[in-house]
Amino acid sequence: MQVPCIKCKGRNPSNCGRTFCPITAKYQAMFKVKGQFKSEDFFGSSPAPFIGRFGYPNINVGILSPPEHRDDAWLHDAPNHWSKEEFKIPQIVDLRSSLINSRFKAYVKERSDRLLGITQEVGMASKPVDIEVNLKKKPVFCLNTDAYMAPTGPNADLRKIQVTSNPRIHTKVDKVVSDTSLKSVDGLNYLYKKGFDDNFLSKLLSVGTLGFKDRRRLVPTRWSITATDDTLSRSMMPEIRQYPECDYLAYFGSYLGNYYLILFFSEFWSYELFESYLPKATWNPTNKLDYTTDYEGFYGRKSYAENCVGGYYTVRLALAEKMKQMKRQASVLVLRFITGEYAIPLGVWVTREAARKTLSNRPVRFSDKKLMLTYAKHLIKKRFGVDIGFILNESVLLKELGKQKRLGAFI
Repeated sequence: MQVPCIKCKGRNPSNCGRTFCPITAKYQAMFKVKGQFKSEDFFGSSPAPFIGRFGYPNINVGILSPPEHRDDAWLHDAPNHWSKEEFKIPQIVDLRSSLINSRFKAYVKERSDRLLGITQEVGMASKPVDIEVNLKKKPVFCLNTDAYMAPTGPNADLRKIQVTSNPRIHTKVDKVVSDTSLKSVDGLNYLYKKGFDDNFLSKLLSVGTLGFKDRRRLVPTRWSITATDDTLSRSMMPEIRQYPECDYLAYFGSYLGNYYLILFFSEFWSYELFESYLPKATWNPTNKLDYTTDYEGFYGRKSYAENCVGGYYTVRLALAEKMKQMKRQASVLVLRFITGEYAIPLGVWVTREAARKTLSNRPVRFSDKKLMLTYAKHLIKKRFGVDIGFILNESVLLKELGKQKRLGAFI
């Protein structure tokens, strides 16, 4: 019998099926950093900007920084590294909770503001930028969590800020930012091909340093993340659609309580994502498996994925990267299972990295669709004790398989 958190109070998290208690994780983070917020003034190293969305087009623009100079400040905004090194939720919460969001108000089309210029330098820099900050009042601890973005610590209104070191901006980044006749799409793809990761590119987009000169503007961080994932994956699709079809492949893997079963069918490109919340898991207090889903056919989709939202585009980017590596295309059914382990939302980067980890595992190969679907049902039943038959029956992708005519049919 599971014991409610209100009774357990973090003494025995195994009772609720988690490896840690989300309540105590938040409070432990608070006590670790509470003593660091001693005054309105501090010297820090900012690894990232933060662009809010409320009040758009007049929004909060923030510069994230621990309240002291740290050589490892970059680690506070490094989702790819967290995934590679298997960071756990409490570790990530500790890192993010110590970031002060020193913020000010700005209009999204503003170009000449000094504070905005510093924010753009932070977004463009390859390494954290040393800053001297003066706030209007002492920050008060508050852990802000969001399903789109990594958590942040306290907010505080900015009075004055000064850069105390020369920002290290890569020559290729400077080249793209300086080219005011280059589309933002082309700038993102150029830098991505040169090895800059999606997290860095979303920061560039958010601080308004990409695109035609008269169209540059601030983009809220949560919007820029999805826009970057969408742009990069869409740009790869024309090439991927020319590849031959792959074999029937099943990949299974996980990260931070997010489990993925990814099924490649030997067909032309299409993609469907089911995000399933296991019974009694986060956001699903019922005893039944709950899910949301979105789909696209061979030519993609024109409307926003309203159901799975940002997670849809993170997974599509991981799929596009994998198919480009394989030089194969497929119809891909992705089943995400969210367990109680994922007790604190950490942002859509988790889904991107969990999908990448899954696709890096060795796949199970099948000779046909029927065998692969039978395997999928048995695997999920054994692993989570749930029957996914009703989900498969609802799948648009599975209903459409085989309906796309091949060139040979017209010969």
